[in-house]
Amino acid sequence: MNIPDMQEQFVKALIFILSLIGSAAVFTAAQRFFSPRSEDRSPIGDISDMQGKETSFFAKLDGSKNYWDILDLTFARRLGMEKKLEETYMLLGRPPDTNPLKMLHIKMIAGAALPILAFVLTQSVFSIVLAPMGFVLPDLVSYSRRIRRRQEDIIHNFPTFVDLAALMIESGLDYMTAFDRIVKIAPVKTGLEKEVESTINEVQMGYARREALRHLSMRTGLQEVRSFVGLIVQSDELGTSLVELLRNYSTDMRFRRLNRAEKLAAQASTKMLIPLFIFIFPTVFILMLSPMVNDLMTGGMPF
Repeated sequence: MNIPDMQEQFVKALIFILSLIGSAAVFTAAQRFFSPRSEDRSPIGDISDMQGKETSFFAKLDGSKNYWDILDLTFARRLGMEKKLEETYMLLGRPPDTNPLKMLHIKMIAGAALPILAFVLTQSVFSIVLAPMGFVLPDLVSYSRRIRRRQEDIIHNFPTFVDLAALMIESGLDYMTAFDRIVKIAPVKTGLEKEVESTINEVQMGYARREALRHLSMRTGLQEVRSFVGLIVQSDELGTSLVELLRNYSTDMRFRRLNRAEKLAAQASTKMLIPLFIFIFPTVFILMLSPMVNDLMTGGMPF
């Protein structure tokens, strides 16, 4: 390789590095500008209020002398992603195979690997624009899908849970005792039973019932569960009948589920047009027209 080629490669590498730094700076500024304030990020409470600062993965890095710990903490705080990662980890159900710190590492690796791979394939410095896309790629590909699947699992059994709670409360049990009884008699503990069990454990550890119920709504991230918690809090404050509230709410949830199913069924016919036009219609046309085209190419039509 001659000197001009080496200089050209050096200039390309330098521009790539500077573009990477500039892209990271722009992404950081945009992330901090568009991120909501910390006190507005969760309308019910703060993650630190629920878990305690001692359980925060990033709080444990304070005072660490390890270079990588300092880098992780600085990167998370500069992007304002500490609470966002904690919330995502909480909505995932706190799986044992990951934690917010590992999630940050995956995002950092994806944010660096995608533009480097594109640069190797295209030799274009403009591949650096893929860095922010790589950083958010794990959220779009993995985390969002897992959270949605977990929420669907929770909401699937929620109307039945509300009906059982209303039945047991009507028989004379306290609502927290009714929740405990439902969890114990459940043949298989789904995500809903696990979250309710965590709420019961919090009450037994000394949390106020209202606070434990709000933590339940935070861990699920579902509007239905937030409304359910609001009904219980309203019943405690106003002294209204919780049984009637729960029965009406369960009926309303089933009605909305039926409406959603009908809406999806109505959309099915429209969605079927895409595979029809792409796969079925071309095949039918080929089968119908291929004999005619073959006759024309071999000597004309037989009639």
